[in-house]
Amino acid sequence: MQLTLVRHGEAAPPVNGNDTKRPLTERGHQQAEQTAQYLKDIIKPEVFVVSPLLRAQETLAHLQHYFKDVPVVICNTIKPDDDAKVAVEWLSQLPYESIAVVCHMNVVAHIASILLTESFHPFHLSEARIYDQAVIAPGLSTQVKSFIPTV
Repeated sequence: MQLTLVRHGEAAPPVNGNDTKRPLTERGHQQAEQTAQYLKDIIKPEVFVVSPLLRAQETLAHLQHYFKDVPVVICNTIKPDDDAKVAVEWLSQLPYESIAVVCHMNVVAHIASILLTESFHPFHLSEARIYDQAVIAPGLSTQVKSFIPTV
């Protein structure tokens, strides 16, 4: 099975401490578009899993342009401060062979470290990493590709 992890693009700073409604900046939209263009010919997602936060939703919109018929599941366990172990367990229950996840730095990098049983490696803005594995479980994944936008 294939799992693609994508960090959202550059976002505006929080307004009055509100982190949930931070939109992408113009640069963030450019980053998300570069990542979407890279992934459009490489992955064939059966489902998108996305954080409920605006910056992740806006990043996903760029991917959806190339994958119009792919359903979207909003996941409340992949927000910035969520426990990556819970997220991995939740993802492992999905009945799909190709999943693309769009979320946030801390959780996405921790998910990757769990899947690979390696130390934490931060994701760049709008970075995508593609993993192959028989099932989503700790230590069973191999990273096969990655992409970092140049914007």
